[in-house]
Amino acid sequence: MSNTRISSRIEALGAYLPETVLTTRELSGEAPGLGDVDVERITGIEERRVHDPDPEAGEDSFGMALAAARDCLAASRHRAADLDIVISASITRFTDGGRFLFEPSFAALLARALGARSAGHFDVSNACAGMMTGVHLLDRMIRSGAVSNGLVVSGEQATRVARTAARELTDSYDPQFASLSVGDSAAAVVLDRATDGADRIDYVELMTCSAYSHLCMGMPSDRSEGIALYTDNRKMHDRERLKLWPRFHSDFLTKNGRDFAGEEFDYIIQHQVGTRFIDYANMTGSQEFGTPMPTSLSVVERFGNTATTSHFLTLREHLRAGTARRGSRFLLVPAASGVVTGALSATITNVGV
Repeated sequence: MSNTRISSRIEALGAYLPETVLTTRELSGEAPGLGDVDVERITGIEERRVHDPDPEAGEDSFGMALAAARDCLAASRHRAADLDIVISASITRFTDGGRFLFEPSFAALLARALGARSAGHFDVSNACAGMMTGVHLLDRMIRSGAVSNGLVVSGEQATRVARTAARELTDSYDPQFASLSVGDSAAAVVLDRATDGADRIDYVELMTCSAYSHLCMGMPSDRSEGIALYTDNRKMHDRERLKLWPRFHSDFLTKNGRDFAGEEFDYIIQHQVGTRFIDYANMTGSQEFGTPMPTSLSVVERFGNTATTSHFLTLREHLRAGTARRGSRFLLVPAASGVVTGALSATITNVGV
C-alpha cells in the first residue's frame, strides 16, 4: 500500500444568477409592517437576484442548479461523463414551477440531465452549510481513494421566505426580519486530486452545536400560505455564538501544532449574512486569535444572503473579477443553522472559473 497522502483541490467553480434584480428598498416597500425601518442600512444589502416564477424560465431550484453545474463543467477539464460522484446540497428543492421534491434525489436528476451516467449521487441537507458539507464529504472521499473527482452543486430559491416575511412581519424585531436579507442563486464546484501545493484543500473541518438549533427554523408559515424562516437574530449572532468558530478552529490548529497567524491566510470569506455580521465575525475572530484577520471578501451587498451557495459564489465572483489573487490561501468560514461552524482552508491557483 502506498504511503503517499492524497489531497483534493478546487478544480473549477460555476454559478448561476437570475437576471431580475430586486433592491432592498423595493422589497421593503412590500412590507407595510416595517414602517420607516431602513433595512438596507441595517443589513448593508443593496439588492439581490430574484428567480422568475414562470416555469418556462427554468429558474426553480433544480433549473438554477443545473445551469450552475453546466457553467462549472464548462470551466473544468472534466466532462460530465468523467464524474465519479454528484452531490446536491440545496435547502430549497423546488422544481416544475413550484413543486417541492423529495424523491427522486436532486443529485440523481442532475447527474442524469448532465450526462454523468456512471456517477454515484446523493443529496445532503445541512442548512446554509450544505455546500460546505458536500465539499467536506467529497474531500474525504477523494482522500480515501473512493473517488477521483466529483461535483457539488446547489440551487436556492431563497426569496420565497422573503416574500412571506414582507407580507407578515410587523417590525424589525419580528423573527422573520432576517428573511429580508436573502437572494436567489446557484453555485457548483468540481473537486479532484491535488497534484501539488499550489492547488490544494489543506483541510475542511466542521462542527455542530445543537444547543442553538432552535434559533433559526424554516417551516410552513404559521400565518399564511407559504414557507417562512424564523430567526432569533439577537441570540443567533451574539458574541458567544460567534466565538464558536475561532475557538473550534483554534483547537484544531493547536492539536496539529499550529496557530492562526502561522496559517498566513490571504483572504477570508464569512457566510454572507450581511455586512454588519461579516464585520462582527471578523472582529470576534481577530480578538479570539489575537491577530488581524485576512482581507475579507464579500458579495452580500449585491446578492444578499444566498444560503448554501454564499461562500462559493463569493469565491467565484472575486476570482473572476481579479479582486482575489490566484496563488493565494483562502479561508471559508460557515455559519449555519444547526448551529454549524468550522473552517475550509485552500490554496487556489489554476481553478477554472
